[in-house]
Amino acid sequence: MNRERRFFDDLARLADGAWTSASALRDEFEAHIRDRLEAVLERMDLVRRDEFEAVRAMAAKAREENEALAERVAALEKAARDREADGDA
Repeated sequence: MNRERRFFDDLARLADGAWTSASALRDEFEAHIRDRLEAVLERMDLVRRDEFEAVRAMAAKAREENEALAERVAALEKAARDREADGDA
């Protein structure tokens, strides 16, 4: 009976060691894949999400300012035409 118990204890230790090794191997594999993927993305010269969002916000602000200036120029041109029309009359 003692021998059987010892066998199962050894078997459990072996299974636990295999599980620990497999888990460590998986972690190492994931880290390796992550490093390789980061290297590929770096070579592709892609921008990070936060950089993209910052440029996107700047572009939106510039577009709003451009629209406001276009409206202002249109109003000034209309006022200039109105003055010219009043001067011609």
